[in-house]
Amino acid sequence: MLVRAWYRQATWLWLLRPLELVFRVVVQLRRKAYRYGLATVYRPPIPLVIVGNITVGGTGKTPVVIALVEALQARGLRPGVVSRGYGAAPGARFPHQVSDRSDADQCGDEPLLIHRRTGAPTVVDPDRSAAVSTLLASAEIDLVLSDDGLQHYALARDFEIVLMDALRGTGNGFCLPAGPLREPLGRLAEVDYVLLRGSDDPIQGVRYDVQGLRPVRENDAGEQAAPLPGSAIHAVAGIGQPGQFFSTLEEAGFVVGKHSFADHHRYTEQDFAAFADRPIIMTEKDAVKCRSMAHAQMWYLKISARLPEPLVDAVAALVRSPA
Repeated sequence: MLVRAWYRQATWLWLLRPLELVFRVVVQLRRKAYRYGLATVYRPPIPLVIVGNITVGGTGKTPVVIALVEALQARGLRPGVVSRGYGAAPGARFPHQVSDRSDADQCGDEPLLIHRRTGAPTVVDPDRSAAVSTLLASAEIDLVLSDDGLQHYALARDFEIVLMDALRGTGNGFCLPAGPLREPLGRLAEVDYVLLRGSDDPIQGVRYDVQGLRPVRENDAGEQAAPLPGSAIHAVAGIGQPGQFFSTLEEAGFVVGKHSFADHHRYTEQDFAAFADRPIIMTEKDAVKCRSMAHAQMWYLKISARLPEPLVDAVAALVRSPA
């Protein structure tokens, strides 16, 4: 309800403006504490790039991080990744170096997906400074990409990328709780690059290429035929904006039964008990959590982000620039 009100610019949100003003003051004081040395800031010895957002909710950061890692690797660079690890189980131990043996309960779904797609050294810790220290001690890398963390000012950064939804924008332009902004709009003027998800702009636009269906259970590759367009399927999404995933499947021609779960939902077999009558298609982020319980008719939709070349050039130049 609140999210819909933010983006529909409901007039009753003005009642929350006094709380928003308090939020703005807290944000400003916190930033000044780090800026003027009243709070400790960790600066790594190699370039660090933040991929974050200024609004609450999913904006597709993880595919962007994956695409950026792959683009840098294609140029012969060695990026590493740090993440807070949203979705890890209570009691998970940090820092956690993500490996092929990791599961989402240990490290969260997004860092697990990033590591499996790219092979990049990845470390998870709510204290991102500790994550970077562990990463540097365990891998030879040229730069660090932080998946989220725009507001994590305890970690110094050399380049900030903000991802926004081209259609939704910044909603009503208010900060929490009266609007979706984590920081005032003026913060956008300070970042190095703004990306617009769903835009065709050659400088700022990010589009997502659909690369087909893959079996959730990896050993089923080539054993089962994927559902074809026109088929009735159950679509499962535990992401920030599930509507876009469902729309992609509908545009591909599937007859979609829509099933939304909370972002970072921890799936159980019971979640799928009522879906045995049709194939199931989920996001790749969901699939990394479901492999141990998957059956032969569970698939995920593989997508990849297309980044503007000027962004890749700018990030790669950080490594080549003299210290």
